Amino acid sequence: MVEAFAVASGKGGTGKTTSTLALGMALAEDYDVTVVDADTGMANLLFHAGLSDADVTLHDLLLADTDAAVSDAVYERFGMRVVPCGTSLADFRAADAGRLRDVVAALASDADVLLLDSPATLASRSAVLPVVLADRATLVVQPTIPALSDGLKVQEYAASYDTGVAGVLFNKVQDPEGVERVAEQAQRYFEGPTLATVPDSDVVRAARRAGEPLLAYAPECDAAAAYRRAADAIDVRETGADAVADRFRSAVLPDQP
Repeated sequence: MVEAFAVASGKGGTGKTTSTLALGMALAEDYDVTVVDADTGMANLLFHAGLSDADVTLHDLLLADTDAAVSDAVYERFGMRVVPCGTSLADFRAADAGRLRDVVAALASDADVLLLDSPATLASRSAVLPVVLADRATLVVQPTIPALSDGLKVQEYAASYDTGVAGVLFNKVQDPEGVERVAEQAQRYFEGPTLATVPDSDVVRAARRAGEPLLAYAPECDAAAAYRRAADAIDVRETGADAVADRFRSAVLPDQP
């Protein structure tokens, strides 16, 4: 079985990378999980996962003349497999976004869950490709009306490529009571349920500075507990790995959104 989830939002700064690694670690308690930094233009997962010195990254796999194998860019970390992306602007410009289809297809053969840490914009084909490739998206939003509007745009675009929504994760919550009102509004418009509300926390920022996923740095904190609840609320579906890999390889590159 394998299911691919795009961890996505309509803008930057919502905490997608923190959320991707936290959900990955929580899901890894029950599944074989592979996390991919699919934000090829503004990659930062490698810093969160202590992989800033990785020799081979996703960028190397997306170059037309690459000799690297997919397995060369896979690192065992924190109970899951992590595929970081490099931060070189030159490598980003040289990368062929379409090759991501083959990379994800190869990774699908050795995982129950694929989490694609996705770019925060709908401005380019490479940015929306992870959402197009995914079976479902997990939308990370802050509890504000503008953020909900951005999330709905991502959902609309995802639906146009038959990508569903696994749920909405409210992040950086400062007013627990206020977010309940926003969540009620969200349930009227979003396809998936509210997975959890993650409190704004200095511990999350400290984990990022330490170069560790939150669930490794502070596994007992309130934010970590919220991410575990979110992971428990995601119903991972059984799908044949071969069929999923074939679908990834044949995915149509998205038009400019």
